[in-house]
Amino acid sequence: MKEKYIEEYLAVALQLDCHAINDCKTKEESHDLMMKRIQEISNFVQTTVNFNLFFYGSPVKLVVLPEYTVCGFPLHETPKEWQEKGCLEIDGPEYEAFSKIAQENNIYLAGNAYEIDPNFPEIYFQTCFIIDPSGDVIVRYRRLTSVIWATPHDVWDKYLDLYGYEKVFPVAKTEIGDLACIASEEIMYPEIARCHVMRGAEILLHPSSEPGSPRSTEKEICRRARAAENLAYVITANTSTILNTSIPAYTCSGMSKIVDYRGKVLSEASAGGESQTASAFINLRSLRKYRRNAGMTNYVSRQGFDAYAQSYSEADFLQANSLLKAGKVQQPSREFFLRRQEEVIEKLIAKGIL
Repeated sequence: MKEKYIEEYLAVALQLDCHAINDCKTKEESHDLMMKRIQEISNFVQTTVNFNLFFYGSPVKLVVLPEYTVCGFPLHETPKEWQEKGCLEIDGPEYEAFSKIAQENNIYLAGNAYEIDPNFPEIYFQTCFIIDPSGDVIVRYRRLTSVIWATPHDVWDKYLDLYGYEKVFPVAKTEIGDLACIASEEIMYPEIARCHVMRGAEILLHPSSEPGSPRSTEKEICRRARAAENLAYVITANTSTILNTSIPAYTCSGMSKIVDYRGKVLSEASAGGESQTASAFINLRSLRKYRRNAGMTNYVSRQGFDAYAQSYSEADFLQANSLLKAGKVQQPSREFFLRRQEEVIEKLIAKGIL
């Protein structure tokens, strides 16, 4: 049985500008800009919480921020350079500042950043985090798929030895529901959402920085599919623009939205600016009742997952431990990941799969 919970509350996917720090020359300069941006985010969150309480007469309990909104993503930087310039320390001042936002507004705060793990000093991870109202980080999900940076899968054996499999797909059981994270493009991969849902996730928090369009994009289709097939809410917070880069201003804009457990869009923000309009009520009571009904639309309870286990165990696609040699983590070049993908494609062509 579930513990005592809040049956209905407001959630907000806060659409914000991404402040890229690629032009910064020093670690001090980039981290000063990050701290300044977090203070601006703090002001946005406080205003959002107060506005929604005034407008709806109901408190906001959950706020989701976009992907890498305080730093942007590596462009010309080597992995080592980005570690210095663009990555947070687990117990660093940036996380303390995010925790303060959650505490001061009595909310659960989700976001995304690059971070350094002292157990893996040779690499960095892209991390989705959830902070509870007391300021504690209750979920730290490291992105599992990437084109240009390392993931836990690349150092799989060592990662599992240190953290265990449950930390690969962490789910936080809270008063506002069982929360999990998906990073940006990972909404395209049904296995990632499903592995969280198999551990109880009811609300999938999705920090993103994705191209916007009035038409249905691939991510938009998958966002609604992930919600419906898993009987889970999906809350996507997208960037409104990426500043300080040569990317045209509103390429990644709009698409912030809240989708319910039947794939229905409850609210969304338009493209072209920062916005709090992607807000909606999360009804846990209704979700849990729906999940417990026997019938054709209860897809999760009807799945025989063991039927797929052999196919996955026999699959020879991208293999684990690409950056782990004789127990030691290798620091990759930017080119490493592209070459590895090309080798996988060549292998699959030779096998007649592609």
